[in-house]
Amino acid sequence: MAMDGPDGWVWVRRPAEEESWRPWTAEEEEERPLKVVFSSPAEYFTDAAPIGNGSLGAMVWGGVSSDKLQLNHDTLWTGVPGNYTDPKGPGVLAEVRQLVDQGRFADATASAKGLFGGQSEVYQPLGDLNIEFSTSDEVYDSYKRELDLHTATALVTYVIGGVQYTREHFCSNPHQVIVTRFSASTPGHVSCTLSLSSQLNRSVTVTNENGMIMEGICPGQRPAMRENGGDNATGIRFTAALGLQMGGSAAKVIVQNDQKLKLDSADWVVFIVAAASSFDGPLVNPADSKLDPTSLALSTLNYSRNLTFDQLKAAHLDDYQSLFNRVTLQLSRGLNDACSSVIQKDRPEEVAEDIRTSADRVKSFSTDEDPSLVELLFQYGRYLLISCSRPGTQVSNLQGIWSQDIAPEWDAAPHLNINLQMNYWPALPCNLSECQEPLFDFLGSLAVNGIKTAKVNYQAGGWVTHHVSDIWAKSSAFLKNPKHAVWPMGGAWLCTHLWEHYQFSMDKDFLENTAYPLLEGCANFLVDWLIEGPGGYLETNPSTSPEHAFIAPDGKPASVSYSTTMDISIIREVFLAVLASAELLGKADIDLVERIKKALPRLPPIQIARDRTVMEWALDFKDPEVQHRHLSHHFGLYPGHTIAMDNDPDVCEAVANSLYKRGEDGPGWSTTWKMALWARLLNSENAYRMVLKLITLVPPGGKVEFEGGLYTNLWTAHPPFQIDANFGFAAALAEMLIQSTQSDLYLLPALPRDRWPTGSVKGLKARGDVTVDIRWKEGELHEAVLWSSNDRNTVARLHYGKEVAAVTFRRGIVYRFCSGLRCLETWPLCK
Repeated sequence: MAMDGPDGWVWVRRPAEEESWRPWTAEEEEERPLKVVFSSPAEYFTDAAPIGNGSLGAMVWGGVSSDKLQLNHDTLWTGVPGNYTDPKGPGVLAEVRQLVDQGRFADATASAKGLFGGQSEVYQPLGDLNIEFSTSDEVYDSYKRELDLHTATALVTYVIGGVQYTREHFCSNPHQVIVTRFSASTPGHVSCTLSLSSQLNRSVTVTNENGMIMEGICPGQRPAMRENGGDNATGIRFTAALGLQMGGSAAKVIVQNDQKLKLDSADWVVFIVAAASSFDGPLVNPADSKLDPTSLALSTLNYSRNLTFDQLKAAHLDDYQSLFNRVTLQLSRGLNDACSSVIQKDRPEEVAEDIRTSADRVKSFSTDEDPSLVELLFQYGRYLLISCSRPGTQVSNLQGIWSQDIAPEWDAAPHLNINLQMNYWPALPCNLSECQEPLFDFLGSLAVNGIKTAKVNYQAGGWVTHHVSDIWAKSSAFLKNPKHAVWPMGGAWLCTHLWEHYQFSMDKDFLENTAYPLLEGCANFLVDWLIEGPGGYLETNPSTSPEHAFIAPDGKPASVSYSTTMDISIIREVFLAVLASAELLGKADIDLVERIKKALPRLPPIQIARDRTVMEWALDFKDPEVQHRHLSHHFGLYPGHTIAMDNDPDVCEAVANSLYKRGEDGPGWSTTWKMALWARLLNSENAYRMVLKLITLVPPGGKVEFEGGLYTNLWTAHPPFQIDANFGFAAALAEMLIQSTQSDLYLLPALPRDRWPTGSVKGLKARGDVTVDIRWKEGELHEAVLWSSNDRNTVARLHYGKEVAAVTFRRGIVYRFCSGLRCLETWPLCK
């Protein structure tokens, strides 16, 4: 007996054993639909359905009289490569450090403005494919719009005059195009007019009856800079190309004003959109780029136009499902599921869920706590990561790749003090490691610029970057309040992802050629950044706890001090990663390793305040905002690993006290971070409370009275829209189901047994390159199937509750464990 396994492997079972264990099958997994469902066209951006292939994205609005596909390309940004150095930096740094040493924290905060490095550039929308229909004045009914996560396809259907109209949209990674098919149940009823538009400087040309192109250019400076001093820089050039396929004996196309294509009386029409830009990397000025976006876009388009819709879709499905289908999740309350009250008696559960809008399901969650909505939101996070971050693309920004504004909130820029990192939290545990590759490419560019910033601004070795960046890999501090800007730990936090990637993959080539050079450069900066502090400890000075302020002992508000808990926690994680990497790579005798070994014991420990919470700053300052959205001082617990329940019970108790003190309110990303922290504390009840908190409907448009929640398209809200919590939710839920270190693997550590007493998960990943399948019944583990395809695996202990079993995972062997962690059988995993 053979079954699909990870990455082309199959499970091979001995015939005599087939009756002793029956895994959940693909057919069973597909019983529940995974669809984001709408009952009307989108009115707001956050009502539309996102599709994407990593670099090219679209929002499907689904209008009836008129429609649009709102288009994005991940390389469209304002600006050009910048100078991220400031020769005045060392003098300002010395002044700030002196003020901090004197305890003049408010003065130090004011002086730290001299360390600002300018604003980031701004992510730009590509434009719109506009569609006007000849049936605009007619009444329609039976409208439905849905995004199917199983197929990464958006579907729109409705009926006019007895004719059913269908639109199908997907974004192909193999062919790098957006593909749309319009059809009708009656021949000759597809008619519409197409045009391309953009908010950016552009021109549109109809090339022939089957195509048009839009060529444009991004601003050479961000909007505010242009207003103050003109825009003389040459920005990134771009092109969108549209091609048509159509069928039907009466079908015809008319060119209108050299700007539009009018299609009449077709049986079906297929639109294919390709896009490209002149962006040639963060270190190349667009004026010097040799890339011709028009040639690139037309080449991509022309190749795809030679294929049928079915061929394009087959390649899309093969590519997408090879990633998405790695993980399946089913959660259930069992026979007495609360959501059964909203299910019609004569309909199976999956059909009832399919016809309810996702907004309705979110609204009712506070009462029915439908576990299938949790499944959907988990898989939606995985879908979005696949759709906005693929090998060779740009890093996922604050909105993934989807944006409609030339001045989006927070510039849609990568923020390195939680948001960018959270975007990639699910990549490893949720079995999408390839999707993390753009992050490592981005790190490489940050390091190039960051070497100059470290040397000139701080007279330090290695490389550094701060909390806001952009496509040009901006490495200097941001231009804003010091509590935001003065934080040179952004690159260091990102570097922890490098070590995590190795721990999950056990890929020594990656460790040696990609991870270690970046870790080494980062650590070289950190050992130079640390200076002698009070009590014999090494300190960071200046230091902030991201975006948070305090009341200094003199009663003045301030944000700059020394050795915040987050600074030291990140440095400790990076130092330990460098030591472990150096040992594995035979570099344990280099000078950097010796400097780290001397520095580590001199890092200040985590301190517990008088109220038994974790101290956020080195001194027990008064906190003017105890329910602040950031949870920076808990970094060591999650996503870090220097705080653990087994080793640090007092600190973990203080973390729990701090979380209670922080409260449950906050933006979506804060809610999911709390969810993960409670999971690490093995507190399933409070982790689940964060699930309840997040699944709250946010009305589109105007202001809301709370932070967090979900829009109708299940995007997470700050508000406004930020995509990070979609990813944070998937990662935190995975953390509730499995946790791991290099030596220990924990099954169902924070499962809310009363909420999801029955369920299964297949394909999650643990450190040591272990793949994990789990089934549980009546709130207890039923069985676990584990395997590793790596001979470097070091997992030695398996945990479930108080049960602990010693294990040895041999490469390519599947192990089946019962609830008591006894290994019942093994069989080969063959390729």
